[in-house]
Formats: sequence, C-alpha cells, structure tokens
Amino acid sequence: MADECFAHPRLAAVYDPLDPDRSDLDAYLLMAEEFGARRVLDIGCGTGVFALLLAGRGIEVVGVDPARASLDVARGKPGSERVRWICGDATALPPLRTDLATMTANVAQAIAGPTAWRGTLRGAREALRPGGHLVFETRDPARRAWEGWNREATHRVARLPGVGAVETWCEVTEVDGPLVTFRWTFVFAADGQVLTSDSTLRFRERREVEADLAEEGFEVEDVRDAPDRPGREFVFVARRR
Repeated sequence: MADECFAHPRLAAVYDPLDPDRSDLDAYLLMAEEFGARRVLDIGCGTGVFALLLAGRGIEVVGVDPARASLDVARGKPGSERVRWICGDATALPPLRTDLATMTANVAQAIAGPTAWRGTLRGAREALRPGGHLVFETRDPARRAWEGWNREATHRVARLPGVGAVETWCEVTEVDGPLVTFRWTFVFAADGQVLTSDSTLRFRERREVEADLAEEGFEVEDVRDAPDRPGREFVFVARRR
C-alpha cells in the first residue's frame, strides 16, 4: 500500500512542486554512467523524476510504483512515452534483463516489513542480468534523523502556481525500535482542505543490509556516502552474483 502523499491525487499533484530540489539524484545518474547502464529498473519511481532523467539520456527505463496517482503524474510529463510504467512493486515484475536497479530517496526504508523487503531484493535480483547492479540509499540509524521531524523544524508555506498556498509540516507519531512512524499534514488555502499522510520507515543497520543482500544473491561492492547528505546515509552498491 502506498502512503497518501503518493496515492492521493491531490497530494501526488503537488509532490514535485513541494520538493523541487532533486540534486540527490545526481549521484545516481553518475552511477548509471559509471556502470554503463543501458537498461534500468527504477523501483518506487513515484512521479517519475529519475526515470525521465534517465530516459532523456537515451537509457531504456522501467519505472514501477504501487501508487497509481503518482504514476498518473509521471505519465503526464513530457517524454513519459519513453518510459515503461508499471503499477505494482518489485515482487511481481514481468521478465526483465536490466543492467541497473535503483531505489532512490526513502524507497528502501519505506519497504518496512521483512517479507516485503526480502521480496523486493529478490525481485530486483531477478530483474537484473548477471553482474548487474542494485543501488539504493538508507539513513544511518546512529544519526537519529527522526529527532528533527517536528512541526517547528519542518513547517512551511509554499505558494504553488495554479494551486495557491499549501501549508505543510511533519511530526513523528511513534518510534518502535527500528520503525519510525510520522505524519505529514497538508493544508490547502484555496479551499481549506486538510489532508494527512502517515508513513513508516525502517532504519536498518549497515551490517543488517549487507547480510540481507548476501542472502538474496548479491555481493556488496561498495558502501558510499550520500553527496547531498554527507555522513548521514549509506549508499549501497551491490552486484548480482
């Protein structure tokens, strides 16, 4: 099930305007070039920002996401016809033979359940050619990023063309071991509608991720720093055995 911020049509439509800086994707574009990827599977593609950047470079892309509303936004963007969009997840993909599979931003952490997580890794492996790479990021639990997820630190009002003012803020609602649940609130000034979206992320230790990858048929080649969040995230580079 997709969170409301991705699955609700009104929230999906403002997702990109509320978060226009996607410089975090630069490192992934460089890795696609580094690995000579010509075919890429973008797991949790959302509104298609990364998939379309890849397609614009002549790369064959499959974008998969469970949120139909987000895919509708992606399909409405220029160049979307160059991407194969699939509504679903990595556990039930058609036969593919890709060079690279990616999970950008919070995608890996949003797959919080152990069964779904292992199924996603398995699905990514099956979609890759032998020797293909899986790349994703996850926050370092030791940095306790969720401690800054409160109204005081996250509140803002954005004025979006054609939409008007949208007030947003985030608050943590529960911390249960490695699971952190939080709620985003959206207030649309144009008509006063208030929408909320609850999300749960799993903060995995580096050794836990490395063990999961090894058990699902990957060799961890590198664990890199995230250029946009130095010292706060692990970027895993794993090769299909």
